[in-house]
Amino acid sequence: MLHKIPILGGLFGHRDADETEESTAHRLALIEGMTFEVIPLKSLTEAEAALPAGAKVSVTASPAKGLEATQEITERMLGAGLQAIPHISARMVRDQSHTKQLAGWLRDTGVETMFLVGGDMDPPGDYKDAVEFLVDLLDCDHGLSTIGVTSYPDSHPLIDNEKLHAALHAKQQLLADAGIAGYCSTQMCFNPSTISKWIRDERAAGMTLPIHLGLSGVVDRTKLLTMGARLGIGQSLAYLRKNRKAITSMMTTAHYDPNDLLLPLSRDLLDHDVQGLHVFTFNQVAATNEWRLAAS
Repeated sequence: MLHKIPILGGLFGHRDADETEESTAHRLALIEGMTFEVIPLKSLTEAEAALPAGAKVSVTASPAKGLEATQEITERMLGAGLQAIPHISARMVRDQSHTKQLAGWLRDTGVETMFLVGGDMDPPGDYKDAVEFLVDLLDCDHGLSTIGVTSYPDSHPLIDNEKLHAALHAKQQLLADAGIAGYCSTQMCFNPSTISKWIRDERAAGMTLPIHLGLSGVVDRTKLLTMGARLGIGQSLAYLRKNRKAITSMMTTAHYDPNDLLLPLSRDLLDHDVQGLHVFTFNQVAATNEWRLAAS
């Protein structure tokens, strides 16, 4: 059965989304099992306290604090029974020796899933991008079962789309050759049409990795903009700079709901193997978890 569901407020105004019972169930399951992204800042203590038991938590890598902070937080979260997923930023890895140390840490700590980003460190260590680092990591005894990689439906401020496309497919091939499960997680994009077109184009071009859709949680507008500026969140921050008026409106409306993005994409989420939601909480976990509980 096909349902017409009204979407109110937010960036997109009033529109209808076509959902079937199957796509509705899939969307709600994604919300229930979403991954909370957190950042190694002072606000992390409050954020951790608000995480639901056993949650999947993606721990970012901060150039200011180094990979050691990500490692320490990951270990603490694993010890608390959370499914911690450390971000490893390729440009923050010093050299091959550091890669081997990280691989040993991943194995010995029992990390099952790692998320690989190129990162913004400037100047970088010996690796200028994620592909170079992944080649060396896969030669190590890392103990991982799954590696997530980045993808960019709304482009990247410093890398052209052809290079982004080539890098994504190169990482897919490296993971397949190594027999490692993978997925791609999208950077934040607030335009459902852009996301839908990117998914369809990449699938048509042979990208078979499961997709985790990146979206903002329930985040205070000021916090989103100021923390983005402090952290230098690459593509996401570039989008906010270009679309400050629209995003400001969305983040302050009383009707703001991440479903404003999810509902127009409901059929694509089901049809194109979107298996997860990667939710950028900016450490405002409590508000986002309240939305999760109400929505699912």
